[in-house]
Amino acid sequence: MTALLDVQNIHSAYGLSRVLFGISLDIAAGECVCLLGRNGVGKTTTIRSVMGLLRPTSGRVVWKGADITGWAPHRVARAGIGFVPEDRRIFPELTVAENLAVGARAAHRPGRWTSEAVFGLFPVLQQLRDRRAGFLSGGEQQMLTIARTLMGNPELLLLDEPSEGLAPLVVEALLTQIGELKRQGLTILLAEQGVGFSLALADRVYVLEKGEMRHTGPAAELRDDPELRERLLAL
Repeated sequence: MTALLDVQNIHSAYGLSRVLFGISLDIAAGECVCLLGRNGVGKTTTIRSVMGLLRPTSGRVVWKGADITGWAPHRVARAGIGFVPEDRRIFPELTVAENLAVGARAAHRPGRWTSEAVFGLFPVLQQLRDRRAGFLSGGEQQMLTIARTLMGNPELLLLDEPSEGLAPLVVEALLTQIGELKRQGLTILLAEQGVGFSLALADRVYVLEKGEMRHTGPAAELRDDPELRERLLAL
């Protein structure tokens, strides 16, 4: 199976602080792949390195056969990679509908995702379309951030800790919605600390520890082996 995204032996750092030490991963079209591990192991840094928010000090990020290492984030987005950050970064003074319009303009990529399509996936946003985003709940803001990213019609969706800080009922709804994106064939790279959330969605997992890859394999392997799960992911 040809990789849509191929991350090859990247090392990344913030100033003098080295965070990633030779991370490699790949993801094929239509897959949901999850980066698992404790807080601070390098999951977000891996995502940021793919998105161009942090340039790896060595190694390559290859997208659809092209080396995109160090490309500016807007160029990466226009190439077909969408990013949903952990801190959501909605425009609080704009309405839900206006936030979606910004997402569509930013990526300049026509496709199936329109306001009507994202409202179909997130019906609550349709009810709130004229509300300023700053007045939404945390869960509603997370849905809006995903919806806004979808408006750019990405081929690959990067999700950084989407369930972080959300109430259990909201997490359950989000799990269903991301599962629907997967069912529709969207390729997803998910960085998550929530093991249950991740294993419910992922086809394959990569487990990071201290900036290095500790384990890779089918998600079913971790789902079906509590001892392995405990050994790799016990917090």
